[in-house]
Amino acid sequence: MIKKWLKYLCWIVAVPVALLIIFLIYVTAVDYKPPGQVELNAINNMSGKVKQGEPFTVTTFNIGYAGLDEGQDFFMDGGEMSRSSSKEQTEHNLAAIASVLEETASDMYVLQEVDREASRSYHIDEVSELGKALPQYSSIFATNYKVPWVPVPVLRPMGKVHSGLLTMSTFESTSHIRYDLPGKESWPVQQMELDRSFIESRYPVDNGKELVLINLHPSAFDKGGEIRKQQLSFLNSYIQEEMKKDNYMIIGGDWNHALPGTKRDQFETEQQWPEWLQPFPETFAPEGFQWAIDPSTPTVRTLDIPYKEGVNFLAVIDGFFVSPNIEIERVYGHDLKFKHSDHNPVTGSFILK
Repeated sequence: MIKKWLKYLCWIVAVPVALLIIFLIYVTAVDYKPPGQVELNAINNMSGKVKQGEPFTVTTFNIGYAGLDEGQDFFMDGGEMSRSSSKEQTEHNLAAIASVLEETASDMYVLQEVDREASRSYHIDEVSELGKALPQYSSIFATNYKVPWVPVPVLRPMGKVHSGLLTMSTFESTSHIRYDLPGKESWPVQQMELDRSFIESRYPVDNGKELVLINLHPSAFDKGGEIRKQQLSFLNSYIQEEMKKDNYMIIGGDWNHALPGTKRDQFETEQQWPEWLQPFPETFAPEGFQWAIDPSTPTVRTLDIPYKEGVNFLAVIDGFFVSPNIEIERVYGHDLKFKHSDHNPVTGSFILK
């Protein structure tokens, strides 16, 4: 009898272990490993021209896969949820986000956390839907999160994820490249993590130069910030090389750092400074570059609990970093009260000198 129960016990232990091993072999074999640079195609390339001396607008917005609305928390931030609350809510959030973009009427958009096909957003192709909602814009998509199955949280796993960055513009473009950012988690964590990157888009200017627009979303949750240091070092080197060409450059996105010019206690909160949020390093200082942010409007909230005004910790982590040959005419955050995303968008108006 004892041998029989020991046999059953062995099977009870062996089957889950075997399944785990098979799963790890599978996700390792199909792991998304893009090369350092990938050429991207623009869908619906426009014919408008960027003009020196004339103002144009750029908006950055992390849309939180249209699932991180005011009623949501997120398990990686100390909450419980891993998916949007429902397909209907996701569709509602996405439609509201599209309306915000349409009403803002920026010349260019750099968007982050846009899903192509993911369990967390009920397999809605958000890239396609935003393209339909904004037909007067070109679309450039770069994958930065592609995993066949994220098995956590155990009771309601995140599941399949295919997501990334989306750049949209009313201007004619000549090229778009996905640059892979350095710094990876150890195996097998990296097999469930994002492959961080940025999109480089080039737009000819009427004076013969180019406007280089970067859509950026570096790491957030790496312990000690070592991966973030590697990524910012890579970006700094990229900037130095690009500026030798005497072009214009705007880097916009979700920087996942408390940006320079913002205060630690700027916004009312009942929470402590979150562990993952680090001040932007002072060592990152390409000569003459300027920050274009709105310190008066928070751009991100904590996700350990649903949003409640005056309770969640708020910070400014979204904005622009622009080359010295660009005049910053105006920058303003859109205080949407985090109704449809855990971020608020930021719009900058710029003039090429």
